[in-house]
Amino acid sequence: MNSIKKIKTIDNLEFFTVSVGSKKEIPFIDTMVSAGFPSPADDYLDLPIDLNEYLVENSAATFYIRVSGNSMQDEGIDDGDLLVVDRSKTPKNNDIVIGVLNGEFTVKKIQKTKTKLFMVAANKDYKKIEITEEMDFSVWGVVTYVVHKTR
Repeated sequence: MNSIKKIKTIDNLEFFTVSVGSKKEIPFIDTMVSAGFPSPADDYLDLPIDLNEYLVENSAATFYIRVSGNSMQDEGIDDGDLLVVDRSKTPKNNDIVIGVLNGEFTVKKIQKTKTKLFMVAANKDYKKIEITEEMDFSVWGVVTYVVHKTR
């Protein structure tokens, strides 16, 4: 059985390991779904898919993290969502990352200018945070996927 194992909770974020050794394949319908006008049903193949194979590029450096709070709601990341975080990826401008700021974990968008670095929330109720040399800051990992319940 494919499972995730909770390893710790820090600053309202729950950290989980990725288990790719065991598989739980679920049916995958290999056809596009129209988000506009309905299209006639295509013949489809009912193929198995293991979501870890789809979501995880580097299993040794990938973790699942559960979000607490609403600071990233305008990016479609809600309270309780599960993030797939790859620690081996180098962050790029406007990536969503897990940062460690003065010893506390946070999920924000990273923004770089020629001379400044910011951690930016995706919620107008939160101010952007300018990262200065006096702060203890590091990027812990890059968010690669968001697992989001629709109901």
